[in-house]
Amino acid sequence: MATTACFIIVSRNDIPIYEAEVGVAAKREDAAQLHQFILHAALDVVQDLAWTTSAMYLKSVDRFNELVVSVYVTAGHILYFIHTRLMLLHDSRNDDGIKSFFQEVHELYIKTLLNPLYLPGSRITSSHFDTKVRALARKYL
Repeated sequence: MATTACFIIVSRNDIPIYEAEVGVAAKREDAAQLHQFILHAALDVVQDLAWTTSAMYLKSVDRFNELVVSVYVTAGHILYFIHTRLMLLHDSRNDDGIKSFFQEVHELYIKTLLNPLYLPGSRITSSHFDTKVRALARKYL
């Protein structure tokens, strides 16, 4: 597992709807804020790249010191309300594991969207979703 990993799902309005620190490193006091800042700073790069490629997995789009931002963009260019970015801040170089992690979390996110009680774009507060994301992180990262 990566020593530093922060996963975030960002809705089409650049609003985080899910956040999780999934790394195993010792926590610094300001680590969560630093991770959020790095991920949000990469949103402009992601926006530009998403329109220039048809790939959903954008690999490494930005870096800060030893931390790398990898992104998976859902097929929201066609469907108005689903345009979502899955972003992972990490320090490992396991591209196949990161891609598998994104694909499985995307499937889990689609299942959440299909829930009639979930309002698309609202925060995901399900403990089941959180448990599954953390288990996938342990498995792939």
